[in-house]
Amino acid sequence: MSRLKKFLLGTALALVLLVGVGLAMIHRSGAWFLLFPSRHHDTTPPELPADFGAGKSLRVLVFSKTNSFRHEDGIAGARRALDAIAERRGWALFHSENGALFSAPGLARFDVVVFSNASGDMLSDEQDRAFEAWLTAGGGWLGIHSAGDLSHAEWTWYRENLIGGNFIGHILGPQTQTARVIVEDRAHPVTQGLPAEFEHEEEWYSWDASPRTLGFHVLLTVDESSYDPAIRIFGSETSIRMGDHPVAWWRCVGSGRALYATMGHWARAYENVPYATLLENAVAWTGDRGACAPGASKDGAASGASATGTEPAPALGAPPPPMAGPAGEAAAAAAAEARGRASAAATAAATAED
Repeated sequence: MSRLKKFLLGTALALVLLVGVGLAMIHRSGAWFLLFPSRHHDTTPPELPADFGAGKSLRVLVFSKTNSFRHEDGIAGARRALDAIAERRGWALFHSENGALFSAPGLARFDVVVFSNASGDMLSDEQDRAFEAWLTAGGGWLGIHSAGDLSHAEWTWYRENLIGGNFIGHILGPQTQTARVIVEDRAHPVTQGLPAEFEHEEEWYSWDASPRTLGFHVLLTVDESSYDPAIRIFGSETSIRMGDHPVAWWRCVGSGRALYATMGHWARAYENVPYATLLENAVAWTGDRGACAPGASKDGAASGASATGTEPAPALGAPPPPMAGPAGEAAAAAAAEARGRASAAATAAATAED
């Protein structure tokens, strides 16, 4: 064999090896479905034990299917934390990544559904509608971290009713930072036992508008002066500063309860006691069928009061009242600026997602 042929053969083998190693690293990092998103929808549900939930105060489905980026570490950390909480509280938990559970009879077996870093086009249109009907009729939903990212954009009902604005990216360069979290609503059942503020290391998400301006009730915010809300990649820098930056919020969806918490990228997030407490309280609150029933107190204040205890909560789908004063002006300006950055930031974040 000539030297040229040997050189070309060696080069080809090296390239194949390099590509193989690269693909293996992509798969290991969780980014495989980010580059090659799946639209696989399950059709055969798993069997639940006939006595599932018997004698338990809550029946919880922890759903962690990922047809987009997979937070392997975060999913595992949430599982450990939720299992420990459920054992202590006497709840029945069922972990699954099978979307065929999302049918009327399947969801009827549960009081609460947790989207634990679930991502992508996870469910068929029929399964989407089953979940929407179940939640509106009195179910409870808790979304964690990537349950609110860009991968859910095609499910319009979900984004508008459970998340709010359009995801525009997460910090990058560095990917995680420690920041100061402020407990804004200290009267709500979900924030009981939390300090007035605490530090948390996270891959902080940003949206093009604060959920506060979209009719959601804010529980926690992050102090943007305590970290650097920016995406740095390929020599460029994009600010994803929101101004008013909530990191946990809720709303009633018909008679159902919905709460989204943006934190939970790494397993160690669930070891932070204030955040673990928040999640425990969130499961309990979303499992309280009376919390959003007609005429019920939704926040520990008088019936019909909002999370501030001063105004009725806006009806589902109704335009929210604007925030008053300088805070409202700042939030509106930040939202307008964020919308102008959304396209560029979303592209950059998708390139280096999670």
